[in-house]
Amino acid sequence: MPHLELEHAIQALAEKDPEIAGALPQRGIPAPPPQRDQGFATLLTTIIGQQISTRAAAAITQRLQARLPAMNARAVADAEGQALRDAGLSWRKVEYAQGLAAAELNGTFSADSLDVMSDADAIAAITALRGFGRWSAEIYLMFSLGREDIFPADDLALRVALGRLKGLAERPTPAQSRRLVAHWSPYRSAGALWLWHCYRQ
Repeated sequence: MPHLELEHAIQALAEKDPEIAGALPQRGIPAPPPQRDQGFATLLTTIIGQQISTRAAAAITQRLQARLPAMNARAVADAEGQALRDAGLSWRKVEYAQGLAAAELNGTFSADSLDVMSDADAIAAITALRGFGRWSAEIYLMFSLGREDIFPADDLALRVALGRLKGLAERPTPAQSRRLVAHWSPYRSAGALWLWHCYRQ
């Protein structure tokens, strides 16, 4: 999302939400995040990065790239499970990667088709895969597909920042968070970016 678009969206949110309007002068506008690539390789790296540090995920991805002819479904499907394990994936993640590749090759899933689906259909398609929850799907929609009305309410930092913004005594649940930001539509992605910005501050 370009800076001017992000600034416009956050200003629109301030008109919708008095707490944002009150906090915005102190918090400011975040820098737009870099756009991630679309497609199979990004979904594969999503599996790699689950529950490990960014540095560890980058190292495993590099080792996997060195072992595979390409980061695509055919290469993953043709690779021995032990080769994927030797690159650093847990056996559970090997299963997830092979499942993603199989779904892509047998036509039950198409990473390239997500771009033309509705938000709900794209999330449903991704979460139908083993190893992908709603948070992973929503992050993909936000940062790879550039969808503008996504709020990954399972994200802990978002819920902490939202609870502070709303002056809540306890951190809201994912369901409560979605209700609290429903009126932010159609700018919920910008709202999520702004809350992450507030959390880091």
